[in-house]
Amino acid sequence: MARFGGIRKGRREASDNLSYTEGGDCPRCGGEAQNSTMAGYLKCVACSHEWADPNYTEDSVIEEIPTYHRDADLIEQFKQDVASGSLANVLGVDHNLTEQQEASLARLEDKWMSGMQGRFNTATEERKPLMIMFDDDDNIVSTEVAALTIVSNGFDGGEEIRLEYPGKGTEFYSYNVNDGMGWRRGANAEETARSIANVINNKSKLVFANVDNCRISFELRSDELKPESLVLFVDDPGGTDIVAEKNGVILDARNATDFEDYRRVVEMVLEDGIISPSEDQLLWSLRQELGIDDAYHVQMVMSIYGDKTLKECTSCSAMAELYVEYASWYCHTCEQWC
Repeated sequence: MARFGGIRKGRREASDNLSYTEGGDCPRCGGEAQNSTMAGYLKCVACSHEWADPNYTEDSVIEEIPTYHRDADLIEQFKQDVASGSLANVLGVDHNLTEQQEASLARLEDKWMSGMQGRFNTATEERKPLMIMFDDDDNIVSTEVAALTIVSNGFDGGEEIRLEYPGKGTEFYSYNVNDGMGWRRGANAEETARSIANVINNKSKLVFANVDNCRISFELRSDELKPESLVLFVDDPGGTDIVAEKNGVILDARNATDFEDYRRVVEMVLEDGIISPSEDQLLWSLRQELGIDDAYHVQMVMSIYGDKTLKECTSCSAMAELYVEYASWYCHTCEQWC
């Protein structure tokens, strides 16, 4: 039975540890008490049992009731701290302004200090969070150059978004294409819009994209790019799922109803005097929808911009010149009609 000696010894030690000692503080084992980590409680040294201290008295603390004078003092102290530190003359501490300066600040505060939002992706973009432009009257000038709207989330394949700039080429963003420039359809139109914006923000060298529900607005990445030269084109062979918009004009041939609609699109296209390949395709589709011949198209182009209108060659990207007598453009670089 010697092999059971260790077990019997452990039982005796456990019994001694749990046995009650007369005259002690602990109500469980009679051990000595010490202060617990919780206020108002005691802890046994032997068995770590905790119990409420019958002699504990909670200290009452009188909190100061906030008053207008107290808040005013705190604000004044804050202003003094700011004025004496690195933030001196900020937050209205320096009041030595002329009447004209005060009036200008008041106008700016009324018009853009509240609710201003930036259009950028903090995860991928390295630029200031706000791009702000003002006119001579301190009014904000919109930096949006074009926009897309997801009107239906029923994409069936073949949808393509093009961003084009003369001399810089074309960026193609296609639905459900695994080439890094492709975007995916989400569970709803808003998720699809976010997918398109994320791809464009990651890949585009021309624009930034900002999502507002189902609408994607674009602003130029560089001040060197001209808003009138940016081309946005949507190829939607199925139903109308995406609508492109620039300068308030909807760039969809199915939306055109008369010659005035065509003229508005031509005026927008000729803002920079250059017809890009995507713009040429858009105008062609509009002519097909409205029954406008090429001769009338050239007459309208000349009436709006003159015979100096250029067309970007689809083969070599050079600028083709307009020959009115042939109602067409000729590229001297690759020697072919455009």
